[in-house]
This record gives sequence, structure tokens and C-alpha cells, in this order.
Amino acid sequence: MRERLPSRRASTTFDFECADLRYVCSYSCYADGRIGELFLGNHRDAAITFSIAVQHGADPEAVRCALCRDSNGKASGPLGTALDFIFGRVAGDKT
Repeated sequence: MRERLPSRRASTTFDFECADLRYVCSYSCYADGRIGELFLGNHRDAAITFSIAVQHGADPEAVRCALCRDSNGKASGPLGTALDFIFGRVAGDKT
């Protein structure tokens, strides 16, 4: 069952770089602080899939941990990079 976000909600937006490409990420949370949606300028499919998954009960941290990383633990793609930023992770964190 989908858990919908309120029609009016606060969101956070930030810019980042991944693989020499610039991205803009915006995300919104439920009242209890869980991420409920995520948008990525320049890479929409992964963000849409992530948003649908969390709205149907997926654990955002589990998704973050399952995404590809390099040998130093740095996220390989923009969704992982955005989630690392949101969760306050630093490059080299292997989880």
C-alpha cells in the first residue's frame, strides 16, 4: 500500500558532482523524518524508482547500502551519491 506524502511539504535541494557530471537533488520527508521522495536533475529514472520504492515501504538506508560503490566505498552513481549526502556519509564509508 502506497504511503502518500502531503500535497504541500518542505523539501531540501542541493547540488553535487558525480563522475564529472553536475546534478541537482531535491528530496522531501514524511513528518517522522523518513525520506518519501527524491528527484535528481540529469538522472530521473533512478530517483523515480527510489521514490516509488520508499513510498511502498522500502528502507532508504537499505537501498543506499545496496547501490554500487568503488573500492574506497564511494558511491558509483548519482543516486548513491545523493543518498550519502542526505544521510551524512563521507567518502570512504564502506557501508
